[in-house]
Amino acid sequence: MATFLYKLGRLSFRRRHVIALIWVALLTLAGVGAAGAPAAGNSSFSIPGTEAQKAFDLLEQRFPGTSADGATARVVFKAPSGEKMTDPGNKATVRETVKELSDGSEVARVTDPYQAKAVSKDGTIAYAQVSYKVSGMELDDASKDALEDSAQDAREAGLTVEIGGDALQAVPHTGSSEIIGIAVAAVVLVITFGSLVAAGLPLLTALIGVGIGVSGITALASALDLGSTTSTLAMMIGLAVGIDYALFIVSRYRAELAEGREREEAAGRAVGTAGSAVVFAGLTVVIALVGLSVVNIPMLTKMGVAAAATVAIAVLIALTMIPALLGYAGRKVRPAGEKSRLFGRARAQDAPAKPNLGSRWASFVVRRPVAVLLLGVVGLGAAAVPAASLELGLPDDGSQPTSTTQRRAYDLLSEGFGPGFNGPLMVVVDAKGSGDPKAAFTAVGDEIKGLKDVVTVTPPAPNKAGDTATITVVPASKPSSVTTEDLVHGIRDAGTEVRADTGANVLVTGSTAMNIDVSQKLNDALVPYLVLVVGLAFLLLIVVFRSILVPLKAALGFLLSVMAALGAVVAVFQWGWLSGLMGVEQTGPVMSMMPIFMVGVVFGLAMDYEVFLVTRMREAYVHGEKPAQAVVTGFRHGARVVSAAAVIMIAVFAGFIGSSESMVKMIGFGLAIAVFFDAFVVRMAIVPAVLALLDRKAWWLPGWLDRALPNVDVEGEGLRAASGDDDGDRQLVRV
Repeated sequence: MATFLYKLGRLSFRRRHVIALIWVALLTLAGVGAAGAPAAGNSSFSIPGTEAQKAFDLLEQRFPGTSADGATARVVFKAPSGEKMTDPGNKATVRETVKELSDGSEVARVTDPYQAKAVSKDGTIAYAQVSYKVSGMELDDASKDALEDSAQDAREAGLTVEIGGDALQAVPHTGSSEIIGIAVAAVVLVITFGSLVAAGLPLLTALIGVGIGVSGITALASALDLGSTTSTLAMMIGLAVGIDYALFIVSRYRAELAEGREREEAAGRAVGTAGSAVVFAGLTVVIALVGLSVVNIPMLTKMGVAAAATVAIAVLIALTMIPALLGYAGRKVRPAGEKSRLFGRARAQDAPAKPNLGSRWASFVVRRPVAVLLLGVVGLGAAAVPAASLELGLPDDGSQPTSTTQRRAYDLLSEGFGPGFNGPLMVVVDAKGSGDPKAAFTAVGDEIKGLKDVVTVTPPAPNKAGDTATITVVPASKPSSVTTEDLVHGIRDAGTEVRADTGANVLVTGSTAMNIDVSQKLNDALVPYLVLVVGLAFLLLIVVFRSILVPLKAALGFLLSVMAALGAVVAVFQWGWLSGLMGVEQTGPVMSMMPIFMVGVVFGLAMDYEVFLVTRMREAYVHGEKPAQAVVTGFRHGARVVSAAAVIMIAVFAGFIGSSESMVKMIGFGLAIAVFFDAFVVRMAIVPAVLALLDRKAWWLPGWLDRALPNVDVEGEGLRAASGDDDGDRQLVRV
């Protein structure tokens, strides 16, 4: 592989005009496609095989034309202080609003609060529910504008009016913090390279890669039903890995220049060595992201595949466009150790090289491996303690910022009707196989009334055929609470008894039940997903490092960092620690897809640092250095660059904490803290400590397995042999 990538690097350096033209053309093509494509909506939670989904499908069959999956909006009215919604003037205003809302072509029906008894007991709050014929993704802007205009007219009449539901779902924005993250990355690159030109290359290529990836996602969003968060997450991951991959190749290029090689040769060798690590690091990220498809949740699969495609683009750009741009930069990119005039004088060539911080730290760890190992493991274990209290759920309007009308509508409904009113459960009774459907409907309603945490049970509403009915159940607790989840399971258990007595099948659905089913499906898939992803990456790392214990250590270190990161997420988003600093306005259960998404993404990123750092150690070891010295050598060459890459990733991910979307905010924080734990505790402390303790055993591989594995030559041994660098001064160690 190293030889192939070496040739690719030299070719890209020589044919830089063609390479640059190809990537600019791809960026232009993707941009044109994105500009002409309809805007992305919010991807629906269609979960094959769950009870909630089966109930939705049944409603479509038995209640044709009701648009069970259509968008809904709750227009909530509150009377001025000292007045009630039943006062004649307020009543007239509400009815005029209901009339306006009914005029839309996409509106299926609108309930009158006074006919539907949707007025609070104290008479101060009422609501009208608007049901649409199409889903929230398909809803026209004209329908949304009409909804907001009607609410504004009622406000001008003196009422407080807010709108909840999924009809007005807004595309999330990240604010200025995302730009701050990129600015921090730029500063880190300038400090690392001591040159504006060298620092600009990783940023430029990363932005081009993300531009192609995100534009492609935007162009295909409508056709593939990609949610608005898909492009945000692809941008988050693609930007971070794009900068990092380019950073490693540029850094190796400068190191090759410092050894006296010509620029084209240095570019080829940088791509042949660091590029090999980039390929395998990128492959682990792609495996982790594409592996999300095993969960069988369409939205999660699409997010994973879209992000994986962006990572693949970042790898290709790093391997081709970086050497092309290095050709354009010429002497403006200086050898390692030299800085441009703007950042100080170059080091004299005859001056002895002082041990850098990475070398000094590695030497310290090698001398005291047990103390460093215990401190790192105990520290991460302490950070992981809150994860034992992890509660999972999916965000609803209650997790929105208080500045949004959805959150204010949620709070008004909780005030007037109780917190459970924001997450009613829909019970579907399929009595087609029952001898007495009406008796079955009544029996189900009576069973539900006897359960705890139930406030309201509506009378059964049968279809025209009389073989299926719906019953609405309002819980006493809020939608995302554990109590509501217990109620859903209680209704399903009661339905089993009713089925045995009457032959009717009872299904629970609605957005709350769907969220509960999604959480359960994600929980069930976590262990198989972990086994699949870690197993595949473990085999891949055996090929890369030609060792059993090094990949095993990498996997165990990852588990430590991801558990510590989950503990931090629980502490902030569930317990409320530092919630004000993070902009968390409402604490509650952790998003149910957070653990599995964090496992996938963090594992891929953790293996990035493992590959980049440990391949340098292996490269030194196979060329004759003792194991302890190889660890120091690996840190001398790689610690500064890996640290810079980690800081850049943390800055980019942390930039998304400012997002208005709670899911994006939580993922941004979780990934940022996970990278911090993994890069600076696991890879920088635990890894060298373990390697120092294992000594030569770290690089042990059974002879039969050594012969069976393909030689991918990540260290670039083939390049050394071909150029005569290995002339007998170094003795190659057989491992």
